[in-house]
Amino acid sequence: MRKSQREIHESSRRLGRRALILGGMQLVFVAGLGLRMRHLQIEKSDQFRLLAEENRINLRLIPPARGLIYDRDGTVIADNEQNYRIVMVREDAGDVDDTLARLSSLVPLDPEDLDRARKELKRRSPFVPVTVAERVPWEDIAKVAVNAPALPGISGEVGLSRVYPMKRDYAHILGYVGPVSDFDLSRIDDQDPLLQIPRFQIGKTGVEVKHERDLRGKAGNRQIEVNALGRVIRELDRIEGQPGDDLQLTVDTDLQNYVQARLEGEAASAVVMDTQTGDLLAIGSAPSFDPNLFVRGISSNAYNALRDNKYRPFRSKAVQDIYPPGSTFKMITALAALEDGVIGVDETVYCPGHTTVSGLRFHCWKRAGHGNMNLHDSLVQSCDVYYYDIAQRVGIEKISAMAKRFGIGVDHDLPMSAVASGLAPTKEWKRTVRDAEWRIGDTVNASIGQGYVLASPLQLAVMSARLASGRAISPRLIKSVNGVDTLIRDGGPLDVNANMLKRVQDAMFAVSNHRRGTGYRSRIIEDSYRMAGKTGTSQVRRITAEERARGVTRNEDLPWERRDHALWVNYAPYENPRIAVSVVVEHGGGGSKAAAPIGRDITLRALYGQVPPLEAYPTGARDDVQKRHDNMNLRTPETGDSTGRDRA
Repeated sequence: MRKSQREIHESSRRLGRRALILGGMQLVFVAGLGLRMRHLQIEKSDQFRLLAEENRINLRLIPPARGLIYDRDGTVIADNEQNYRIVMVREDAGDVDDTLARLSSLVPLDPEDLDRARKELKRRSPFVPVTVAERVPWEDIAKVAVNAPALPGISGEVGLSRVYPMKRDYAHILGYVGPVSDFDLSRIDDQDPLLQIPRFQIGKTGVEVKHERDLRGKAGNRQIEVNALGRVIRELDRIEGQPGDDLQLTVDTDLQNYVQARLEGEAASAVVMDTQTGDLLAIGSAPSFDPNLFVRGISSNAYNALRDNKYRPFRSKAVQDIYPPGSTFKMITALAALEDGVIGVDETVYCPGHTTVSGLRFHCWKRAGHGNMNLHDSLVQSCDVYYYDIAQRVGIEKISAMAKRFGIGVDHDLPMSAVASGLAPTKEWKRTVRDAEWRIGDTVNASIGQGYVLASPLQLAVMSARLASGRAISPRLIKSVNGVDTLIRDGGPLDVNANMLKRVQDAMFAVSNHRRGTGYRSRIIEDSYRMAGKTGTSQVRRITAEERARGVTRNEDLPWERRDHALWVNYAPYENPRIAVSVVVEHGGGGSKAAAPIGRDITLRALYGQVPPLEAYPTGARDDVQKRHDNMNLRTPETGDSTGRDRA
């Protein structure tokens, strides 16, 4: 049926309205799409550009150069050397085992290195480069580069690795670095991303670990462009890291080398200290080891040999080990008694060779006794009974307080591992630690540096330096950091009567220079370098009454582990002290025989600044001294190196 004009008009009107609605909706859609496109392309452009760039740009850390360590004269004692290494990125490698197999067919690789790399690749994030082999020759790096298409995820890098040019001489001072381990990460609170780099080297012992943050520096980074297969196309940007701080120690390398060579063949230690500044000029411990072995990766057999050596080459005996100081402690007991006024400098005590206290007999080292002894003679001849007597009058509390005043039984702040504080015992200490009451016999034993009294060679050197100077100087090992000098810690004059101290100093001089002195055989005859000293011998076993009745067994006839420790302390020159020295020879026997000659030689070397002339020695000792110096492995400026033949 034909529509009317009105129906046609109404239909057209409805169709126009629908077209308008549809057109409006299309316009709104296009406008929304345009706004969205503007939002994505303009307002969010930086964000999406970054996402796109991350698909083709990798950001990698650049390890900084570790700070160098110098001796007091500017000789490098901890350096960095170039190290070519092969690394793998797991996410770029595809089949790891297949890629490593192809790499192994191309360059020689240690099976242990491959096993270690496989473990690291599983543990680390897939984008973290893992070291497969270190210290590889340049030819192998070139082979990897040439065969790059067949080795996805594998690349060669050049970095820096620690090296210790003086080898054994500084092992116990500097310590060494090694790859960061899970144990390291668990014990240090450090969020530095460098620590997440597999086999990144950090300090493990000694100065290296105590100044780790200073020496490590700060990481740099580089942006590299890679293709779809993960192969490096080019480097887009590089920001170099901040090198670690350089340290300068107070130690004299030539003197340190002489000390180590002089201790060779013994389980022993020695410390040389500047009596005016507290600078530690040498810290020797024997036997030693080559720290480079740990940087490069020590074998199990080599490590076990060092670990199981009964002479303990790993121990820094000079600061970590503590010993009964023996008769080197008698100056402390004497000063405590003089200060307390319980004895005068000329008052005598009779020594029949022993004394009885609370029903127990305490013996003098000289079985027949010394007769009447005053302060001076008791130190010169090292009479024990004299100190047994005066210690009972002054008491352990004042002896202990005097010991701490001279640096024994206190912590000395040094950047070395496990620095021991020693022990100056008191009644309260025994109640707290041993759950027992103090006995008078404990005081008697302590008076001659036995019993509970313990001191490290470092503390004995501090004691000797304070006896020489009358000042509360403290040991210093770090001379400067990045050229800025560290503070000299001088606590000022000791609270000790100068006249009393002079009496003790005079007696120490006689120990070395009077014919009846226990250190006379190790004297210095050069007038300008004469020294004041004190011998010491500390027991490590109990001597029974039966043994005394039949005669005490000589040290030479005992197994090494049961022999007495030999000790010696001194300072020189006597008139104007410049250095203080302490020596401990483990199970060396008598201090006058085993330790004093070492102390004398080290003292002369420090004062002369070179191997001392024979004219400084007594005539009868010169042949032995000459032979000893001829056989010592001393560093020379020409070679810059020395070889060791010690018990390690």
